[in-house]
Amino acid sequence: MSARTTLIGASPEVLRVGNASGFYGDRFDALREMLTGGPLDVLTGDYLAELTMLILGRDRMKDPGAGYAKTFLRQLEEGLGLAHERGVRIVTNAGGLNPAGLADAIRELAGRVGVPVRVAHVEGDDLRGRKEWGDGVLTANAYLGGAGIAACLRAGADVVVTGRVTDAALVTGPVAAHFGWDLPNLPNLPDLGDLGDVEDVGGPTGPDRPGSSDRPDGPVGSYAVGRPHAPTDPADPLDLAHLHALAGAVVVGHVLECGTQATGGNYSFFTAHDIRRPGFPLAEIHADGSAVITKHPGTGGVVDIGTVTAQLLYETGGARYPGPDVTARLDTVRLAQEGPDRVRISGVRGEPPPATLKVGLTRIGGWRNEIVFVLTGLDIEAKARLVREQVEDAFGGRRPAEVRWELARTDRPDADTEETASALLRLVVRDSDPEAVGRAVTGAAVELALGSYPGFHVTAPPGKGAPYGVFEAVYVDPAEVPHTAVLPEGRRLAVPGPVPGPAPGPVPRLAPSLAPSPVCTKALDPAPVPAPDLPDPLPSGLPTRRAPLGLVAGARSGDKGGDANVGVWARDEDGWRWLAHALTVERFRQLIPESRELTVVRHVLPGLRALNFTVEGLLGEGVAAQARFDPQAKALGEWLRARHLDIPEVLL
Repeated sequence: MSARTTLIGASPEVLRVGNASGFYGDRFDALREMLTGGPLDVLTGDYLAELTMLILGRDRMKDPGAGYAKTFLRQLEEGLGLAHERGVRIVTNAGGLNPAGLADAIRELAGRVGVPVRVAHVEGDDLRGRKEWGDGVLTANAYLGGAGIAACLRAGADVVVTGRVTDAALVTGPVAAHFGWDLPNLPNLPDLGDLGDVEDVGGPTGPDRPGSSDRPDGPVGSYAVGRPHAPTDPADPLDLAHLHALAGAVVVGHVLECGTQATGGNYSFFTAHDIRRPGFPLAEIHADGSAVITKHPGTGGVVDIGTVTAQLLYETGGARYPGPDVTARLDTVRLAQEGPDRVRISGVRGEPPPATLKVGLTRIGGWRNEIVFVLTGLDIEAKARLVREQVEDAFGGRRPAEVRWELARTDRPDADTEETASALLRLVVRDSDPEAVGRAVTGAAVELALGSYPGFHVTAPPGKGAPYGVFEAVYVDPAEVPHTAVLPEGRRLAVPGPVPGPAPGPVPRLAPSLAPSPVCTKALDPAPVPAPDLPDPLPSGLPTRRAPLGLVAGARSGDKGGDANVGVWARDEDGWRWLAHALTVERFRQLIPESRELTVVRHVLPGLRALNFTVEGLLGEGVAAQARFDPQAKALGEWLRARHLDIPEVLL
């Protein structure tokens, strides 16, 4: 199951992995807090998201030497010395579109502050120049797994910088290095502390890459020896243990990736805890893939089954959570409260990874502009109708390609402040031509200032419009992706992609043996699992009361491209017995009218007492396109919790 172990932590039995960033712009002093707050072996930082890639792409257009998270470099000015003193390895995707550039900048910083650290980086995710992606594409980056990170750490790197990797790879890489796991695309990893005469190989992976061979006993990469990884054999207990441990690490990585969202941040039941300054999470990970999620002593926030459940549901879907290292089965996750601020994750089962790699494309989709009209006092509907007709008439033959009006009735009767007496009418326009959303729109609005509804004003002076971005996910053969680990001394090691397994077949219910089903080769839709049994419903005829869903259930929501995800969970077994039967797709559509004309998929996760809904197309072309009031669907779950329905009184 394992290559020679390269311990990167204080204990061979447990690896303590923390997180200091959930996004580009997270709390600046988190890195120092995590390094000084308690024992730690590895500190990770997640700086990349779909919108971030677009921002970095525009930065790179202005300066080819840019493209990485500059905030991280500033954090290291103090943190690099602290990490070195404490023996903490740092692993981050802050390299963005230029991991080599950030690695060089860290070396320069280390020399300047006198800290002797070994810096490595992972590259090859940037596919922009490797094929034709279409007009206007700014970035094209594959989501790599943790194998390159593991290689860098085994070579003795103190800091590992990556470009686009999966969020969980920031954990699977260090854990694989520490426990000697062989990631599926890296069989029989040698101890890279003694590389010998390993060939320096760059360029793409696959049979056409120099130094590779189709022969089973030939080299499959510049640091992987032996035959390529064969499809997992369900009868082989070592293969099963290998997949399950990896799957556990993926689940842990998903919990850690968004920082304080695992410790009480953005939590439905926040009023029960002090979350004014939640501490960042860490995990005590064991060799079997189980882990305890916790935080440093004395830090704010809370770690309980609810906070961990909320993060597990965030931006996921059904039972299968596919990635380049392994497919984790979320329907096998078990959570247990071990003590204050300690939640154990166990029981996670894995299946082979998909045969394709996800590639995220960002491009400029066009130009947009927005004007918000303030409507105060009486006759709100009539005022909205008047200004709408006036603006539409003013467009004449220059009407933008897309025009959207939304009236938010934030006003209330007999209000004691002008603000609470006012409603907001939002106009959003889009077009491929910047002129169509510029003067043609602002002029139409501004010229009404003295000739429209009484009390006419807008929230901000109209601007000239701005470009908006579009995110798209496509899937490629891993052989097209030159996943490369660049070790501290500069040696370049090609990382082979996963070898496809057998074609998908019928997927059995997960049996007690927990044998994985065949690998899923579909790019977008992992092979479905049979619908699990629902719990017995509560007895019929119980008295009910009209009340908000949120009195019984928590929720967390987010975005995946143009789709929205809403995870809903019950806090106890009786709540689950009601929720599983009450919150159907039909009821969801009733409560969220925006979803009525869209495809809504419900996934049932009994082990978490949770339902996960995917609303396809709710966010248009993704967060950067800003297609709706809440473009990332961050508050969609809280809106759902605020909706009223008949709830058994015994639950209230």
